[in-house]
Amino acid sequence: MDKNKLSSTESFAWKFIQDNLEIIPTLSIVELGEKANVSTATIVRTLRKKGYQGYSDFKHDTTEVQAKSDFTNLDRTDSDIRSAILKNEHEVTNTIKMIHIPDIESSVQQIKRAKTIYIFARGFSELIAEEFLVKLQLLNKNCQLSDDPNIIRTLSARIRSGNLVIIISLNGETPELVEAAAKVNQNKVPIILITTNSKSAIGEFASIELCGYKSETTYFPAFEVHSRLPLQVISRVLLDSYVIRTEK
Repeated sequence: MDKNKLSSTESFAWKFIQDNLEIIPTLSIVELGEKANVSTATIVRTLRKKGYQGYSDFKHDTTEVQAKSDFTNLDRTDSDIRSAILKNEHEVTNTIKMIHIPDIESSVQQIKRAKTIYIFARGFSELIAEEFLVKLQLLNKNCQLSDDPNIIRTLSARIRSGNLVIIISLNGETPELVEAAAKVNQNKVPIILITTNSKSAIGEFASIELCGYKSETTYFPAFEVHSRLPLQVISRVLLDSYVIRTEK
């Protein structure tokens, strides 16, 4: 059992916090508990499971992010817009904190060694994969992108040692990508996974997992269109790092 998995009450508390980031700096933990209708102990447990030492640590982080944001042109009534801005800034800030330099270094070396790089992605993650593909090609790497589920299933079984597979998947649970990862792993081909789910099915087969921060808040609740901003941040850091290492 995942000790960091949120209970239903903790998930409710976390969603409330994410939906009200703009007022966090003005609230004590007691006041937040009253507004969210949860206990202060629930808030502390929730934040610790999300990687913070406690409420003070989270509040300081949120206050620091807001201090760097320029809201001078927004009226006080535009709280929803401020929340949207903070949500995106929070995703970027937390994703950067989650990036481990040794994993980036290892990924760079895998890219350098690979004869051919195969990139797999589905849905909105394809947009990030396309940019990744073009930039690698500009850097004279032999690579190709597959986004068709049938081609992904077929091609993954044919990839052999000496090559590299990069999978870009928000949740890491897309069936055809999970199947492809299993086949690639069986052929002893390294896999770099770029995701926001540290406990994904694809992650079980990945050689290197680059995980970003996924906000629980979405402005399109009727559709599976959560922000891919964390994936884009990781991809950019990885590509920039590759350029730095290959230019030396």
